[in-house]
Amino acid sequence: MKISERGQITVPKPLRDRFGLYKNVEIQMISSKEGILIQKQSRGKHPVDLIYGILEKPSDTDTYIEEVRGR
Repeated sequence: MKISERGQITVPKPLRDRFGLYKNVEIQMISSKEGILIQKQSRGKHPVDLIYGILEKPSDTDTYIEEVRGR
């Protein structure tokens, strides 16, 4: 593997597939004692995690169904 004139590298396809490094995936390069670590950029929390628990949940399914039905 070589670094191009513009500083670009090509990650071999088997590694891209294995680690989910697809087009437009952001990565970060981290310096370590052993060399450079290439890591997918963290996106933060999953959208579901951001809204999980915001609704007041009934204690069980039967109570929920009764509330939804307006009883």
